[in-house]
Amino acid sequence: MEQTQKFEPEQPEASGSEAVRILRQKAKDGSLKSVLADWKWIFSFTRGRWFSVALYTLFGVITSAIGLLSGVLGKYLIDCIVAMDRSRLLPLAAATVAVAVAGMVFRGFSARFSARLGVDMLGDVRSFVFRKLMSSQWMSIRQYSTGDLLARFSGDVRTVANSAMSWLPTVIIQLFTVLSTLAVVLYYDPVMALLAFASTPALFLASRRLLRRQRDFNKKLRQVGSDQSAFESETFRNIDTLKSFGVEDGMAQRLDSWQDTYRDVTMDYTAFSVRTNLLLSSMGMMVQYLAMGYCMWRLWRGEILFGTMVLFLQQRSQLSGAFSSLISQIPAALSGSVAAERVRELTELPKEERQLHRADPDGSCALEMQDLRLAYSDDRRVVLDGVSLRADAGTVVALVGPSGEGKSTLMRLMLGLMEPQNGKAYLLDRSGKQFPLGADTRHLFAYVPQGNTVLAGTVAENLRLVNPEATEAEMITALEDACAWEFVRELPRGIHSTIGEGGKGLSEGQAQRIAIARALVRRAPVLLLDEVTSALDFETEQKVLSNLTRRGVTCVAATHRPSVLGMCSRVYRVRDGGVQELSRSEIVYLMNPEL
Repeated sequence: MEQTQKFEPEQPEASGSEAVRILRQKAKDGSLKSVLADWKWIFSFTRGRWFSVALYTLFGVITSAIGLLSGVLGKYLIDCIVAMDRSRLLPLAAATVAVAVAGMVFRGFSARFSARLGVDMLGDVRSFVFRKLMSSQWMSIRQYSTGDLLARFSGDVRTVANSAMSWLPTVIIQLFTVLSTLAVVLYYDPVMALLAFASTPALFLASRRLLRRQRDFNKKLRQVGSDQSAFESETFRNIDTLKSFGVEDGMAQRLDSWQDTYRDVTMDYTAFSVRTNLLLSSMGMMVQYLAMGYCMWRLWRGEILFGTMVLFLQQRSQLSGAFSSLISQIPAALSGSVAAERVRELTELPKEERQLHRADPDGSCALEMQDLRLAYSDDRRVVLDGVSLRADAGTVVALVGPSGEGKSTLMRLMLGLMEPQNGKAYLLDRSGKQFPLGADTRHLFAYVPQGNTVLAGTVAENLRLVNPEATEAEMITALEDACAWEFVRELPRGIHSTIGEGGKGLSEGQAQRIAIARALVRRAPVLLLDEVTSALDFETEQKVLSNLTRRGVTCVAATHRPSVLGMCSRVYRVRDGGVQELSRSEIVYLMNPEL
């Protein structure tokens, strides 16, 4: 019986007929050029693997030919048995078995080869996109949400890789299957060839309306599933807060409500799928019985043998399936184009400007900013204006002020993640040479941002993330200066002990100290600390800052804690988009507001 199309949530977004309509519309409005450009970009990934893709295509053609040969041999074997022709029975049986075994072996080898090619192709595309993203400007990346970036980097990249590997080979293989099968059926009976295509136009036309409704259900299912996943993720991320409020039962009821909604949409979708599959199955059965009736009529009249009837029915199904698969490559081409457009958008983001040679200062560095002005490019909102500050080499400078006033933005400017519209910002080495801040000076900074930035893995792996060549002695020294060695050495395997995701197993203060040690392992002349001592007690905080001063690094620390200010050579208040250096009396007042 012919296999009819099943409607599952991961079907292509357009049927064959609708895809043709879309292509025609794109040709009229000129956007077809963008589709062709997308596919030119997709095929660029096959340049280094054209031989493998050609072999993949050849394997598919040979597999199709083996299947066709097996069907023809089966016809003659059946006719031989019916006619009780013993002279040809053994050779035909041996040939049939040999072809079947060869087909099994070849399909196994082909499956292994295609799996390897698929993994390699996906790796090529992922690596290319990842490197492009990593070299893009930070401001251009931040316009995308994390969820959107992950969706493009996983689902869309996979679609691009699959399209690069299999779209053109599939077209060639199915075209060969259609033409070769049609030639065989035409050789025996032209009417049967016509019947083989009888169901295709009907399915082709019916699928347009059916797939439109199927897409509506898909959108509902995906939206409900996405909302439920977001609810679950947010719940688990804030489980300590929710338990502290005692709202466990309320959250469980909300989950039940989401599950009820998902169940209702799923059952509606299932009912639609049952009706759809019933309709398409009925259409397929009508054509199948028509073909079977025609074959039985010719067999009754003695015009064909039984083996020929079996061949007709078998190849009719094969021909119809191959033709449907060939037509399905039109919506697959549109799907690949959409995925490529979304991925290309990421790869074509503005790149960071880099010089041929990295900055190489002489010894320790001072940091200076003069009359900087920064505005976001999307809404032209001014964030910082007229900013000037200086941090002398080997000193600690503090940035104070309310949250959200620009302290973290100032540090991003120092790191070259953001570019000011006006002003100067540079490092100054002890020989007096200036190095303008940007991507080329980022390696001269060690940055410890807010929050828990410890990654899953061992303590040593976290430290070596910024300096793969760091020795064990260097890591221990950094841990000692960050006041982390005392608890790290008590871990089961010391620096080789495993830390869970998000620093699981460590307190917030311990995670902060490991992050500081990681920054010290980098051996950069400038250290940026963004509220990283907030989880440390007063004594530990003072000891860490004292160790940093002893190391001779230039340190800029954004902080709310007045206890830090006494160790700073300069203190700057960041407020209302400006930066003001505080006098000694103002610093004393901040440290002792009761005086």
